[in-house]
Amino acid sequence: MSVTQDLLDPLLDATFKGFPHHSGPLRRSQIGAQGWNVLRGDLPLPIALIKQDLLRHNLRWMQDFAASRGLGLAPHGKTSMSPQLFQMQMDSGAWGMTFATVTQMRTGISAGVQRCLIANQVFTALDLQGIDAMRREHPGLRVVFLVDSAQQLALIKAWRQKNPSAQPFEVLLEMGVDGGRTGCRTAEQALELAGRLHNSSAVRLVGVECYEGLAAQGNTAQDQLYAQSLMDRVEAVARACDAQNLFDSDEVIVTAGGSAIFDLVAARLKPALRRPVLGLLRSGCYVTHDQGTYQRMMRAVAERTGCTDGLEAAMEVWACVQSCPEPGLVILAAGKRDLSYDWEMPRPLAVLPQSAVERDPAHLQPVGEDWKVVALNDQHAYLRGSGAAFEALGVGDLVGLGISHPCTTFDKWRWMPVVDASYTVCDAITTCF
Repeated sequence: MSVTQDLLDPLLDATFKGFPHHSGPLRRSQIGAQGWNVLRGDLPLPIALIKQDLLRHNLRWMQDFAASRGLGLAPHGKTSMSPQLFQMQMDSGAWGMTFATVTQMRTGISAGVQRCLIANQVFTALDLQGIDAMRREHPGLRVVFLVDSAQQLALIKAWRQKNPSAQPFEVLLEMGVDGGRTGCRTAEQALELAGRLHNSSAVRLVGVECYEGLAAQGNTAQDQLYAQSLMDRVEAVARACDAQNLFDSDEVIVTAGGSAIFDLVAARLKPALRRPVLGLLRSGCYVTHDQGTYQRMMRAVAERTGCTDGLEAAMEVWACVQSCPEPGLVILAAGKRDLSYDWEMPRPLAVLPQSAVERDPAHLQPVGEDWKVVALNDQHAYLRGSGAAFEALGVGDLVGLGISHPCTTFDKWRWMPVVDASYTVCDAITTCF
């Protein structure tokens, strides 16, 4: 089996959290034929799962969103670090994939990705050597990364002097914001650096980049002002670089777009320059979306765009009630090792009583409005609530949880089952964190 096939179709066994104790090792491609059902108890809980129909909807929706605006989509792979999801995103029409590190990119390339954008600064000798080696090993591979300082450029030039046979690196000039992460803070700083990049034989300046997501509030008035100010600066720098002939490519890349206010930057990614512009959106969390922060952000996107069928939460985590130690408190057997908690606590979605006939989704019960996960330990969730339905919860009942921020749920699982509407496992994905 080739490296690519082994990555896409790895062997799973009971050392993988959530894999059935009674099963022998199986290739990922064999899992959908086993007839396992999450609600029936065929997989040990807790388990993070992905709903197949909603996953497909999200893949199609975001690709259509980008295409309808004349943009390419370069989804951020760090969200899932899943070779199978990379392949689905590419098969859906993505221009390429975005990564945060050279190591992440290597996984993407092994999964068949041919166009890679590293939305981060690259400067260490080991990483530069890694990019050079991968370009030599994979003819036609394109790798673009960010530069935001003369110091970074000096390190790249020093490496290239020691490796004169290496091809120049394609780079994007990053624009940042005061108090934010990386990126040039002023247009003057950016243009001075652009001149240095253009005059260096170690790199080729091929575009301008920014990331708007950190300041997103979900308040349209505030978000519009913020996005407009940032994209005004990006466009001004792109125009100035174009006017001064500082770009070293026939086509200029202009790229932005997280998963929160992507619609507000999308309209600004194709400024009128003297040469063709490739606008790229880099949203990543759309692939599974969530029931928390991004759900709230999507409501604002829908209001702004008039969309009636936006992104849907495709990921859930299911856990057992393991203890009812006192009135108003239930302990679930899932915790920080299993789901995200960095932005918001998980949200109870539904209950399946242990007594439910055949444990199928037809017997799922709603949760009360005041049910809330108030704290997490490594392996325990503290669920509080009131009412008859809460008081009826018992050991062995199943509770489905929604998450906020899919990135930090994906990285807690080496695999996830993909399920149909009846929670029967029909496929699986693996992760490479």
